[in-house]
Amino acid sequence: MSQPLPVSEHQLPPGGIANRLGLVFMHMLASLPLSWVRALGWLLGQALHLVAARRRRIALTNWGLCFPEQGAAERQRAVRQHFVFFAQAWLDRSWLWEASDATIRRRLKLTGDLQALAGNEPTVLFAPHFVGMDAGWTALTAHLDRRFCGIYAEQLNADVDRWMSQGRQRFGEPHIVAMRQGLKPLVAALRQGLPMYLLPDMDYGTRDSVFVPFFGVQTATITSLSRFARMARARVVPVVSRLTKEGYEVTVHSPWANYPTGNVEADTATMNTFLEGFIRATPEQYYWVHKRFKTRPEGEPSFYAGL
Repeated sequence: MSQPLPVSEHQLPPGGIANRLGLVFMHMLASLPLSWVRALGWLLGQALHLVAARRRRIALTNWGLCFPEQGAAERQRAVRQHFVFFAQAWLDRSWLWEASDATIRRRLKLTGDLQALAGNEPTVLFAPHFVGMDAGWTALTAHLDRRFCGIYAEQLNADVDRWMSQGRQRFGEPHIVAMRQGLKPLVAALRQGLPMYLLPDMDYGTRDSVFVPFFGVQTATITSLSRFARMARARVVPVVSRLTKEGYEVTVHSPWANYPTGNVEADTATMNTFLEGFIRATPEQYYWVHKRFKTRPEGEPSFYAGL
């Protein structure tokens, strides 16, 4: 088994010894105080901001498109902070997947409309790509007495794949579906009452996508949230994860009214509107190093030319 969809498409390279040493390092981090792990994450984030020039330029481009009212200094500060949050969240996977159950439950605070996840009504969980997306999945499976489902894509390195798989499946016996199995198993699981953790806010090209506004920019956006909700006759419940000093705060929002509508394009635009609101609350914690605007309408130039 491998990863439920807290992870999207970002896979790690298959380097054998380096990956095994990395796993040993993460295992060692799991027993450290959280403040130490976060301090190491701060240092790693500063280093990544310095050396990962291409990703830094992508993040600056994305930020400028979404917050054009901000000046260069604000943009630079925000992106530097994003790299810190990104690195801290990555190192947090050490304790998230290997610390004691009590430690994990103490550091993951689940708040909001928890009643929305009671019962067995078909439910799609809209989980945007914030740095705490793995913490969101773990908080749900660790705190709630309900079985969840998700999608997985195998990692290239077997050791890393095994570690990530076991970490993401340590609570609640989740039902995991491989991407290659298609939609039918997921729809069946939804109809059986297993909430599905879905991250549909990346640019995957034109296939199964529509161009709808995102921060005022026409953006290729996949329509899976609307389609899954319609096929399974499910409601949509947003789950937003925020990195905090004490761990993570994972907020379950109330189900969206009158969603889906039957108009896939309108539904996808609605999703982006809600997403903008979530991002504005904690903008530096969104996943800015992805080329969110790489697919352009025909005839439009790339925002990332030369990057």
